[in-house]
Amino acid sequence: MRELALNILDIVMNAVEAGASRIIVAIDERASANRLCVRIRDNGRGMSEEMVQRVLDPFVTTRTTRSVGMGLSMFRQIARQCGGDLTIQSQLGRGTLVTTMFQLDSLNRPPIGDMAESLVNLILGSLDVHFYYAHHTDDGAFGFDSFWLFSRMAEQDCQILALAGPAKIYIKERLKSIASKAVSSN
Repeated sequence: MRELALNILDIVMNAVEAGASRIIVAIDERASANRLCVRIRDNGRGMSEEMVQRVLDPFVTTRTTRSVGMGLSMFRQIARQCGGDLTIQSQLGRGTLVTTMFQLDSLNRPPIGDMAESLVNLILGSLDVHFYYAHHTDDGAFGFDSFWLFSRMAEQDCQILALAGPAKIYIKERLKSIASKAVSSN
């Protein structure tokens, strides 16, 4: 995929399909350590140890809508091409944590991409899921909670679609304000 945001979107959609009601996406982008870490944690149904071992095979999927599961295997391949790796911790009935590490300055590393667009689309597509997004850089930190969007909707007595555009703008501005001077995130 051309942007890491699309890989993240795919993994988060897997979590939604696994029944998660809470999903945390955390990006730690440290130019000072030449490291980019993406963590996606959910409280979905989780996977057995056997499935965790098998899920990185591109021809294994838990989805019924398609017969291949390229998301995790592709994300791992990208990480390995960038001097990193992908790990999965999961427990049946408790959820899953996917951690992906990249060498930040790797020429093979795709840009993070449009996380504002991805995040707002995830919220709009899964209104019953609580999303939290955290992004840390050497120059600051930003967090976004989907509950904030719903509280604004109630305060302004409007539909969530009316707030989607302003939410994307807000997230983009905040991410731009913490973008590392050494390596830009978008």
